[in-house]
Amino acid sequence: MKAFIALTKIDLKLALRNRSVLFFNYFFPLIFFFMFGFLMHAEQGARIVQVVAMVTAIGILGNGLFGAGMRAVQDRETDVLRRYKVTPITPVPLLAASMVTGVILYLPGLIVVLVLANRMFGMVVPPNLGSLFLFAIVACVAFRAIGLIIASVVNSSQESLILIQPLYMAMLFLSGATFPIFLFPEWLQNITQFIPATYLMNGISGILQQGESLLQNWQSVAALIVTALIGLFIATKLFRWEKEEKLRNSAKLWVLAALAPFLILGIYQSWSRQDLAKAKILAREIERGKTLLIQNARIFVGNGKVIESASILVKGGRIAEIYEGNTPEAKTVKADVFEAAGKTVLPGLIDVHVHLGATGGFIEDWSKFDPKKAIEREMRSYLVCGVTSVRSAGDRVEDTLKVRKLFGSGEKLGTELFMCGPLFTTEGGHGTEYGKFLPESMRADFVAQFVRTPHSPEEARKQVDALAIQKVDAIKGVLEAGAPGYPFNRMDVNILRAVSDEAHAKGLPVAVHTGNAKDVDDAVSLPADSIEHGSFLDEISDATIAEMKAKGIAYNPTLSVVEGLSSFARGDLSLLKRSLVQQVTKKELLDGTEKAATKPELDGMREGLKRYPMSLEIGGKNLLKAWRAGVMLVTGSDAGNFLVLHGPTVQREIELWVAAGIPVEVALQAATGNAAKLLKADSRIGTVEKGKEATLLIVDGNPLQDIRALSAVSAVFMKGERVNRTVLLQEK
Repeated sequence: MKAFIALTKIDLKLALRNRSVLFFNYFFPLIFFFMFGFLMHAEQGARIVQVVAMVTAIGILGNGLFGAGMRAVQDRETDVLRRYKVTPITPVPLLAASMVTGVILYLPGLIVVLVLANRMFGMVVPPNLGSLFLFAIVACVAFRAIGLIIASVVNSSQESLILIQPLYMAMLFLSGATFPIFLFPEWLQNITQFIPATYLMNGISGILQQGESLLQNWQSVAALIVTALIGLFIATKLFRWEKEEKLRNSAKLWVLAALAPFLILGIYQSWSRQDLAKAKILAREIERGKTLLIQNARIFVGNGKVIESASILVKGGRIAEIYEGNTPEAKTVKADVFEAAGKTVLPGLIDVHVHLGATGGFIEDWSKFDPKKAIEREMRSYLVCGVTSVRSAGDRVEDTLKVRKLFGSGEKLGTELFMCGPLFTTEGGHGTEYGKFLPESMRADFVAQFVRTPHSPEEARKQVDALAIQKVDAIKGVLEAGAPGYPFNRMDVNILRAVSDEAHAKGLPVAVHTGNAKDVDDAVSLPADSIEHGSFLDEISDATIAEMKAKGIAYNPTLSVVEGLSSFARGDLSLLKRSLVQQVTKKELLDGTEKAATKPELDGMREGLKRYPMSLEIGGKNLLKAWRAGVMLVTGSDAGNFLVLHGPTVQREIELWVAAGIPVEVALQAATGNAAKLLKADSRIGTVEKGKEATLLIVDGNPLQDIRALSAVSAVFMKGERVNRTVLLQEK
């Protein structure tokens, strides 16, 4: 131990006299700090966190590869090591002293970077500084171990440069320390998972951005520790005291042994893609952390208020300020500018009733159809159109949970997904009919994923409990007996009441699909939290409407589905010609749907739809009655049904409301503040207010004067990130 302490002191003295050591430990990282800081406008939100992560990684790489690798070779060439040869010590304390010296030299530089980031660019001091410093120490020791192996296998300083430089540059440019990994082609992303510096960068970024602990980065920490131990072992075995001692060229392959943990980890990550997903999420958080000033906009707040001219400061993904009077200059608030003169800012639109598993149209060759890719495309299409939240009102539960996680985490960019889970119905009830068209081998899986058919209140409660554990956002029940010629078995109201009671006990809202006024009566008596469809067959009674108002039950008329089904029955394809539909819908779906509208094989289906008793006029009357009685209205389209294609659904639903006599501002509030309240998300979305998420739709013109302006999308922001609408639709 005495030898180790003495050697550490000597090593520190020699290092502090060495200009290259000082340069790579202090000045080199600071050059990158100031260069990245000013080029990336690090004063804006989370960008400074990215800069600190990049500079920290660059500093550790320089400390390890150049600080340890080059320094050890120089000590051998200048006969410093020869002097120790005559002393009674082994290489172990020398190498251990080098590692400790590297850590001691590096940490002050990290502290300086953190202080500068806080003082110059306003970075908040990380709450988990302990995890950051411990991770940096482990990483520093591991990369110095790699540097010491290089020093052990090369025969001269020139050789060490030949080996260190390409290794350093590969780690610098392929780890995310200079360029985000998600920008690389997929094959190159896979290669990055075999590079040690990738795990260094991911670990530091996760700790700084997401407040992660060492335990949450255990794979990276374990790989770094193993690398340090392997490196120390190999450097000890290959240690040379004098420059005259030469190694065979094959000995250089020992460098690969130190990289073995990352080979194993790289194979695993290329399969699981966990770290690639994490890199995308971290990059998305940086984008959402930018500071933006939206100037001179008309603001539809979403709570009944309209501000004719104001500016919005977006910071850290949220609305930091709304300036109704004088607006500060962008430089003062350190923000980029979005000029919104002549435009209207609204909360992102919300569709509370969609079916992602159905396309809304036809494809000629279904063998080429990929349902997973189709759903991901639908999620992107909604966001491109400014529909920033949707609720799945009946889809395969496991598939929907996966999609919600994929997009909710930020790994992929799309609309925010809420979900009801499977439909609670009865055997032979609405929802079960879709399984009849499936082969027997697929039917059981369909039933398990799409419907629940409890036979008793006790069974119903258990099924709700199971879904609550899966963290669905709502429960949906079905009350409908169909129509003459198209009968369904109707669910026992007492069983559905058990579903409703248990859902409410678990804090889950209940949506109930209804087919006629009697169904609405029973749904209100449960009580449901929202009535889906209401009735297109007959008028809902005034008493039931009044009860809805008294109980705070929302009304979702879904006029779009009646229009879509009726239009398809008539062969009217005008809904496909709408601009936003054309922009976001794949050509094969548009073409296949157009051809299906006139196919003789579908004549029977079209005739059946013509005879089915549903009236847009009656639906509109029930909507008007609900509004006049003060019932809370929400917008849902029932997208996935014929000609109700995923994307600009809310825009069309609102147009139908306005045509039915609903004031524009009422319809817009239904699609924003009211819908967010139904989803129990109104504390963060649904209105343009200080402290809410900056999830916004900006349109050209004034939709309050011309509702068609709601389709003139100028920009969409998702949690502060401006959506590149063109690029988003091109993603595969």
